[in-house]
Amino acid sequence: MAIRVLIADDSEFMRNLLREILDADYDIVGEAENGVEAVELYEETDPDLVMMDIVMPIRSGIEATNEITDTDPNARVIMCTSVGQEEKMKAAIKAGAQGYITKPFQKPNVLEAINDVVPAA
Repeated sequence: MAIRVLIADDSEFMRNLLREILDADYDIVGEAENGVEAVELYEETDPDLVMMDIVMPIRSGIEATNEITDTDPNARVIMCTSVGQEEKMKAAIKAGAQGYITKPFQKPNVLEAINDVVPAA
């Protein structure tokens, strides 16, 4: 059974890139443009994994991760971050993120991060 993934990123380009990387091996259950949508879609779709951008409008990826892990301590979140965001990454890990990938990312890095966070089925 394919791992169900929710993609949350305010950049359509980045959502498309992640979808292209994951589409063959994973089931994309939804896409969010901000942290509010990410939390709502998480509750609606109950994904196995969230690929969460750290900086988004309305509610940041850190705030959304915090909210998701408060309601579901078993949630698996991988943060997508830009180089030079170490302080935000520390906050994201504290909020419950289990891993991260740095933009611009390549398919091997994304798949490795997922394999580290989601046990093989």
